[in-house]
Amino acid sequence: MSQPRILIVDDNPVNVDLLKAQLKPFPYNLDSAYDGEEALKKIYDTMPDLVLLDLMMPKISGYEVCRAIKQNKETQFIPVIIITALSELDDKIKAIELGADDFLVKPFNKLELTTRIRSLLNLKALHDDVDRSENILFSLVKALEAKDGYTRGHSERVAFYATAVAAQLGLSPKEMEIIRKGALLHDIGKIGVKEEVLLKPGAFTKEEMEHIKIHPSVGYDICKPLKSIAPCLCCIRSHHERIDGEGYPDHLSGKEIPLLAKIISVVDSFDAMTTDRPYRKKMPKETAFKIFEKEKTQGQWDPAIVEAFLDMMHSLKEIK
Repeated sequence: MSQPRILIVDDNPVNVDLLKAQLKPFPYNLDSAYDGEEALKKIYDTMPDLVLLDLMMPKISGYEVCRAIKQNKETQFIPVIIITALSELDDKIKAIELGADDFLVKPFNKLELTTRIRSLLNLKALHDDVDRSENILFSLVKALEAKDGYTRGHSERVAFYATAVAAQLGLSPKEMEIIRKGALLHDIGKIGVKEEVLLKPGAFTKEEMEHIKIHPSVGYDICKPLKSIAPCLCCIRSHHERIDGEGYPDHLSGKEIPLLAKIISVVDSFDAMTTDRPYRKKMPKETAFKIFEKEKTQGQWDPAIVEAFLDMMHSLKEIK
């Protein structure tokens, strides 16, 4: 296991050397930066496991460095400990509001510093484990789609459309991230579908169709043990449910179907219509739009979501 990387950021070399001396007995890989600009470059280039950050620095202040770290999806989970001579409560509150994970005032106690570092590194390691587990699932989906040239890129397109519809409906950034992950994983259960059925060039028999219908439940069971995916499970299990109750696997209807699953149902159907499949050729997008317009009150999809989807797609065409 590699040593945790700690970046020490302070414009005073004496302070940097002091921190390095205090942390030298521990199994850490120590690096340093002497202004905010250099700090951000090193953070983006090397992705440290923890940052010890002074507030008062030239070029870019510690406040702005902290803000940049916590507002970037790639770096937001890197723990930041503020170490400063500023002792006013307002300074501490401002740093915490910007996302700082801890705050120490100089001169600090060495034992307190090392204890807080160890605690935050443990939390970071737990998050990294979760992140790796999620990435394994996403990689499984890509591997599954790579077997079938007809569906390659399907999950990424569904994720793009679903997130755009969620934005059109005014969902929160948190909900948009949930639906993005859910869309990427919505077909992961096809791992449990026989390859000869999945890649069959002709129409499915009744038995083959029933076999394919297991994939939402299989996907749900695969992802259920990972707690970080829990908010996405409805997308995986319920994206083939229908408003009229004729969907699967649970025959939900109307308001019983989670909103995020309803969104994925629409965009998943659209992508299926407009891409080649082993059993049929793709249709033009305009033809698919007409089907949605005609069928939006017939019971398969939520009419409000179909409207939002069509508005979103037409606005994309106008932008292009």
